Amino acid sequence: MKIKTMQLFLGIEALLCILLVCVQALSPWIFSTVMAFPFEQIGIGLRTLSLSGSIGNTLAIIFYTILCLVPVIPVLLLYKKQKMFPEDWLLGILSIVLFVTYYFMINPGLIQAHISVAGSNVGKALLGSIVYSILFTYIILRVLRLFFQADTGKLFQYMGALLFILNMLFVALIFGVRFNNLFESFKTLREGNIGTEGSLGPSYVFLILQYVVETLPYALNITVVFSTILLLKELRNDRYSEETVTVTDNLSRLCRITLAISVLANVSFNLLQLLFAKALRSIHGTVQIPLLSVTFVLAVLLLTRFVRENKQLKDDNDTFI
Repeated sequence: MKIKTMQLFLGIEALLCILLVCVQALSPWIFSTVMAFPFEQIGIGLRTLSLSGSIGNTLAIIFYTILCLVPVIPVLLLYKKQKMFPEDWLLGILSIVLFVTYYFMINPGLIQAHISVAGSNVGKALLGSIVYSILFTYIILRVLRLFFQADTGKLFQYMGALLFILNMLFVALIFGVRFNNLFESFKTLREGNIGTEGSLGPSYVFLILQYVVETLPYALNITVVFSTILLLKELRNDRYSEETVTVTDNLSRLCRITLAISVLANVSFNLLQLLFAKALRSIHGTVQIPLLSVTFVLAVLLLTRFVRENKQLKDDNDTFI
């Protein structure tokens, strides 16, 4: 997939995340929690269809059964082709869990009695998290099997795909999770200062600044990932080329810059909060210790040295020959 196509896809994902957050804010009875998506919405649709009449109830039962049996289809196909692996049985477990999950999503009044006394929203989140945990466990085990069976060319492709998925995660964090947290912060600030809304302007501004500071590392990481994808492309074409050395140098420089920007933005935000503390009704001091980012920068620097030394060694060998 080309870089421009990836960027277009990420842009569409960002718009969908923003739309989802806005719909959740406007219709909390439909979107109670992120972990319950889309099971909660499907459950509401099936319940509405079931209550529409006898025909609707029959259709709802049919759709309910089909949705829950979807994971079993690949298991049957793999079993027929005799290509099953132990992890494929997780799909059968997933099907059973889906029967339970959709049943409680269709009948949310039963959640508090049978699953969680903390409320239906907690129960819905628990059910959704169980489904996702089984699904992701299966995907990870399957992907690991593919990795160990693949040649070098395939590994480059898999790495590129994983990096793109990582960028999708960053976009979801920026325009989904963090954007939703911003909405919740606005709501909490407003509800905690009823009658003094006129003086909340600076607090709203700093909540937006906090959102920018928190999402800035993710946005910068997206650029790093794209640069890493370019490096993979060059390594696959010719690991000893001058272009590979140049791309590796650019990546190491970009990692250093993005890390510096992230920590400086955090310090600047904390200092600004200190300067305007008297005018703020909500203060969030944070301390960033980006050990993972520092480790990644060090790894990229080592890779840069390794690529450069390999290039020099190859040039020396070619000259000797």
